[in-house]
Amino acid sequence: MFTRRSFLVGSTALMAANPMMAAAQPRGNILRASTANMRLLPADYPETGIWGFGGTMPGTEIRVKKGDPVQVTLENDLPQATSIHWHGIKIDNAMDGVSGLTQAAVPTGQSFNYDFVAPDAGTYWYHAHNRSFEQVARGLYGALIVEEREALDIDREEVLVLDDWILDPQTGQIDSNFDATHARSHAGRIGNFVATNGIAGLSLSAQKNERLRLRIINAANARLFELRLDGLEGWTVALDGMPLDTPEAFAGSIILGPAQRADLIVDVVAEPGETANLVRIDQQEGFSQVAFEVNGQASVTRRASPAALPPNDHQMVDLANARVFNLLMEGGAMGGLRTAYYQGKNLSFRQLVEAGQFWAFNGSADGLDGVPLAELARGETARLTIYNDTSFPHAMHLHGMHFHEVLENDVLGPLRDTSLIFGGESREIAFVADNPGKWLFHCHMLSHAASGMMTRVLVS
Repeated sequence: MFTRRSFLVGSTALMAANPMMAAAQPRGNILRASTANMRLLPADYPETGIWGFGGTMPGTEIRVKKGDPVQVTLENDLPQATSIHWHGIKIDNAMDGVSGLTQAAVPTGQSFNYDFVAPDAGTYWYHAHNRSFEQVARGLYGALIVEEREALDIDREEVLVLDDWILDPQTGQIDSNFDATHARSHAGRIGNFVATNGIAGLSLSAQKNERLRLRIINAANARLFELRLDGLEGWTVALDGMPLDTPEAFAGSIILGPAQRADLIVDVVAEPGETANLVRIDQQEGFSQVAFEVNGQASVTRRASPAALPPNDHQMVDLANARVFNLLMEGGAMGGLRTAYYQGKNLSFRQLVEAGQFWAFNGSADGLDGVPLAELARGETARLTIYNDTSFPHAMHLHGMHFHEVLENDVLGPLRDTSLIFGGESREIAFVADNPGKWLFHCHMLSHAASGMMTRVLVS
């Protein structure tokens, strides 16, 4: 495990001034992207071949304190070029890790130095951002935990990385048809094997009245995780790493789209000898995503409700003077897309399909080569209305900045970096363009991003 003590104090300012410094000698910790084998299925199956950071999946956990430097040298031992995106971190643009936009992908046998400060406490993650629809599905991701400066009143915490895979039932290997037309044109790459931290049916020990912090990360390419509590009572205290103003008592369920995170503080209320569960709802059936085997009692009484997490600093949006933009999402199976621009030409939907493009933003499937969604001056507030005119949900992720979902009567929802929008829904978001650079805005159903659902926001 990486710890804050293991990081060297580096010249982040110099790196920002000269991004080519990132190709210099390795510094900080080495994070090697490599092939490996893991035991996913029972022992009568062979181990599954994966790609992992540090040779594991999830990759090596990175854990620092708020305000600490993060210095990681990516060494690429994979058969493909790769890069690392630090998801949810407000970061210098040169360190954002988007191949083709903020850096060149790191070729096989070469390395790249990432050097930045973790400004906000919270639950974040890192993942490959070159051919991410394939590389994330192979296992190239890990948790990035930024701790608060002050300890919380909890007994312990658990980082729970949720994912699914398409595994061949005969060989136990990951299905290699990453360009499948169905995944690109429908709901995305949905797996037939679901696990937590690479373990199906993960079981942890617990005690009655123990208070846990659950840091939950949806690392799946496309699966939505609907989660409930059984034998646990608790509160949602943060979403996408950013603390809520007031903890919300957990009632019913929470849905996490791809790349979204939730921090829960839960009390174990199941009796010794019973099992508490983080339950996944799938087609109206409940399955244990994580089981907590209650083997004792921590206390005879429960604590009071938790206090809110310390807030992260952020600039407030100015809705009254915001610049207004619109984003129309079209395409996919059962959609109404007729034509869109791709590679500078207006193509019919059939021609788009032949080119492997099934989706469009504002009439364009050009992705990074198209017209930017918005060009903003630093400090401006942007107010964006998104309409999902498709038959499928999309998890829209903004790099480099957090946004508020704008609710009825201009009430601001919690800060997020990824918004889940179902078919036929509209969603307004607002953010302050306080981080200069070229920032990707895309659907985190990664097959969708690879087939038309990408654009960018430029902040001068």
